Amino acid sequence: MAISADLWQSNQDIAQQCLKHPFIQGIATGNLESSKFAYYVAQDFFFLEAFARAYSLAAAKSDDWEGFNTFHSLAGGVIEELKLHKSYANLWGVDWQQVEPTTATRRYTDFLMATAWGSDISLIATAMTPCMRLYTFLGQQLAKDGIGNHQYTEWIRTYSNQEFEKLAQRLENLTNRCPQLTASIKSTYRYAMLCELDFFEAAWES
Repeated sequence: MAISADLWQSNQDIAQQCLKHPFIQGIATGNLESSKFAYYVAQDFFFLEAFARAYSLAAAKSDDWEGFNTFHSLAGGVIEELKLHKSYANLWGVDWQQVEPTTATRRYTDFLMATAWGSDISLIATAMTPCMRLYTFLGQQLAKDGIGNHQYTEWIRTYSNQEFEKLAQRLENLTNRCPQLTASIKSTYRYAMLCELDFFEAAWES
């Protein structure tokens, strides 16, 4: 079993908690309060900025063209995702000038940036893979019986799309370069998964 698949299977408990979380289920039905989604969009903007920077640092650290090109193109994908969030912001009336990252957001972004600055590309990829694989999983699960027509349809469509699946797989391929499944790799992956769960919880409790 590939390292990325092993890590994902080992963290199915958190993946299922995220899927069953009322915030995600509210997106699935379209019944999530718009104020909670607006909070999420604002905070996710800070997270995606950090994600793009981490990709760029990983690209700079890559000692081969494949790694550099993959991280560079993934950073471009995040920039496109940020454009989607800006459209959400306009729709939900989010004023970027009035928003500051909250504790859950800072905990996650600080972890990503510390890993990106201080670790090799294998560990950086490990820290970033959970977000991509989890969102792919959530999007596909929410879309498996068809996507309803409501205010969160585009969110589900974006993350259930095969193009997003391909991006997740490209990042997992870099994680699979790890020579072995060490305790550090396992703890880094699980911490990122827990940060994802905390991110949804913070949005729900907002």
